[in-house]
Amino acid sequence: MNGGLKIKILGLVGSPNVNGNTAKLVNAILDGAAESGAEKVICNLASLNIKGCDACGRCQESGCCLIDDDMQEIYREIETADAVILGSPVYMWQITAQTKLFIDRLTAFLKPNFSSRLDNKKLILVFSQGISDRDAFKPYFEYTAGLLYYLGFDVLETFIAAGTDKLDVSFRPSLLERARELGKLVSTSPLSSPEFRRAESSLTPPL
Repeated sequence: MNGGLKIKILGLVGSPNVNGNTAKLVNAILDGAAESGAEKVICNLASLNIKGCDACGRCQESGCCLIDDDMQEIYREIETADAVILGSPVYMWQITAQTKLFIDRLTAFLKPNFSSRLDNKKLILVFSQGISDRDAFKPYFEYTAGLLYYLGFDVLETFIAAGTDKLDVSFRPSLLERARELGKLVSTSPLSSPEFRRAESSLTPPL
């Protein structure tokens, strides 16, 4: 609970496979949070009409993106969430195109001086990748976390599921259980980063 109020956890899935591994991992984290009393909301970015940022810059002055599409609802969900779970499979060594569209539009949260309107919104990154070496894309994952930090998110953890190319995570119950435990931790912790990271570190799966 957050000051007597129910904690809200927002899950954003950036995979075009709406029932794929990434979606299952994000849902497992949300389910764990819900078991501890949190409100869960999930959106699949590939199912939404999200246009590319046109770099007009008007959002920095007004605090509102003027593109009228489904991103407007996502902005509201992010603003009212206590924590965000953002998941993407790795395509061509990077996040999916759907996830990149979403991240580009987050520039609306930046003020004219490039400080953020989000005030360190808590976030967990979830990646699924075909290659079994979980460190194969580590520099890119760190870059992505840094970018989101710049946009105003406090990235608490990066959850990596490696070797998922031909193996559905449904057949890896220990991985899903770790994801659920992470969700429970998010919903019951005060979300202060150092303590959270120390407690969560043992939950990160080796693959």
